[in-house]
Amino acid sequence: MSTTRAEGWSLVRAAQRGDPAAFAELYRTHVDVVFRYALLRTGDRDLAEDVTSETFLRALRRISSLRERGRDVSAWFVTIARNLVLDHVRSGQYRMEVPVARPEDGLPASLPVQAGPEQKVLTEAVHSELLRHLGRLGTDQRECVVLRFLGGLSVAETAARMGRNEGAVKALQQRAVRRLARMLPDGIR
Repeated sequence: MSTTRAEGWSLVRAAQRGDPAAFAELYRTHVDVVFRYALLRTGDRDLAEDVTSETFLRALRRISSLRERGRDVSAWFVTIARNLVLDHVRSGQYRMEVPVARPEDGLPASLPVQAGPEQKVLTEAVHSELLRHLGRLGTDQRECVVLRFLGGLSVAETAARMGRNEGAVKALQQRAVRRLARMLPDGIR
């Protein structure tokens, strides 16, 4: 089920008042976005599941402190997941392994499933670099990219979540992709 930005914040307010069904709906609505983000960032299905689980546990613990700042609720969940992934990398537990992608992992079709080791390393480097630069985009551009590419939402669904029309989302996405392309090193473009 897809929710608009207003519906997402309505669920947050209900969860803040102690409604467990509201938080359950937030989970159902955002779990796929968080999992795909963690999987793309880590390249490890088991670790991505752990990050996703911990993301929602932390979100539940901190739901009372969440305040609406004009962003979609999914951006909050992805930020928690991002911080967990960064903590994991910094902890030294992260090994330089790039597992073979499996179609059931929900990875984009453009990722090779049976690529050689060189291609796997390059693919992981490109994803890592893209995600690193994603944080340098403005709030609206970042939210649009997260919803469209990490969340897998259509233009219409993204427009509904962001409270914008489809033309505005297309323009926002185009500007964000162009800006990301300019940020990337020459060897990756």
